[in-house]
Amino acid sequence: MSTPNPDELEVAPGFEHEKLEGAFWQTATEEELRTGLEKAFDYRGDVTITRKDGTTIEGYVFDRKAGMALSDSLVRLIPKDQHKKVAIAYSEIAGLQFTGRDTAAGKSWEAWVKKYMEKKAAGEKQIALEPEALE
Repeated sequence: MSTPNPDELEVAPGFEHEKLEGAFWQTATEEELRTGLEKAFDYRGDVTITRKDGTTIEGYVFDRKAGMALSDSLVRLIPKDQHKKVAIAYSEIAGLQFTGRDTAAGKSWEAWVKKYMEKKAAGEKQIALEPEALE
């Protein structure tokens, strides 16, 4: 029996993120709306919610509460350029668009490590990998 390589054991397979940036989400049915809001919660960028009264709000979805009925379900977001949290009932939502940049798109742990190793191999000292600017 061979001894497993510990480095190989610590590598978890990745998964591909759905590319939602810029997409309009269909909300014609209750199931579509609920699915879209779950995706908005997992999305790492801003979304724009269009209410049934025609008003829109763009921001980062940080929480949701799914109730039995749409009127009992809430999505909570932090509006863009504000610090005030807003709650919107699912029953008020007419549309959903993924308008903000997905900050995790194209990023991976492997790419980060590769960049670090390149700097280390080049003899750089005090290596610090900084995150990319969001805007």
